[in-house]
Amino acid sequence: MTAHLQNSTSSGDVVTSHHAGVATITFEHPKGNSLPAALLAQLARAVETEGRNPEATVIVLRSGGRGPFCAGASFDELVAVDSPEAGAEFFSGFARVILAMIRAPKFVVTRVHGKAAGGAVGLVAASDYAMAVATAPAKLSELAVGIGPFVVGPVIEKKIGLAAFSAMSVDADWRSAEWCAQHGLYASVAADEAALDQQVDALATTLAGSNPDAMRQMKATYWAGTEQWDALLAERARMSGTLVLSPFTRAAIARFRQR
Repeated sequence: MTAHLQNSTSSGDVVTSHHAGVATITFEHPKGNSLPAALLAQLARAVETEGRNPEATVIVLRSGGRGPFCAGASFDELVAVDSPEAGAEFFSGFARVILAMIRAPKFVVTRVHGKAAGGAVGLVAASDYAMAVATAPAKLSELAVGIGPFVVGPVIEKKIGLAAFSAMSVDADWRSAEWCAQHGLYASVAADEAALDQQVDALATTLAGSNPDAMRQMKATYWAGTEQWDALLAERARMSGTLVLSPFTRAAIARFRQR
């Protein structure tokens, strides 16, 4: 196995390792594996790089630690947004990762070992196959802080359908792993983390030995209709970037941070 660190910073790390055709991308941040802009940029580059890497047949996406899978966007950066342009750029970070994931010509298998909130649900939905533990709920928390899941919305809706997406976004509370599996956000649920690792490793090994051309063409059919998402997600980022500056949202964020 070989491993290299992608631009390790005090804002978190993105590490890529390779073994027998499997590229494993691991992101980690001390604040609940949240994703500030710098880490999102590194993550998008890592996915794009492995998409082009001839030595990698399948990509596994995971996060570090034993806590949340991902707490979503960085609240520290969210409160620092001071203009619509800065807001649009802030929310575009998740758009770039989502686009990198769905456009990589290889299956992306995501390992969800804990809670997934906000933008993290978009990453799970952008996976071709997501595997989680039974104690890994998910929620779209955006409305609770005065905005909406605009950037991640298209990929979540495509994965689980409008009814389930609207239910998650209107009722911004936790949905159990069982609910997520029933609605297609998770492809499978394991009893514990050890079982999850066994299942992820087994699937990744199988895919690493499968026909790359067949998987590439299968993936293209899965994400057909997303060709215009660059413009769509950019517009959604502008919507969120404007909303985050409103007095209502500023007050909601302040209340949320005091919890």
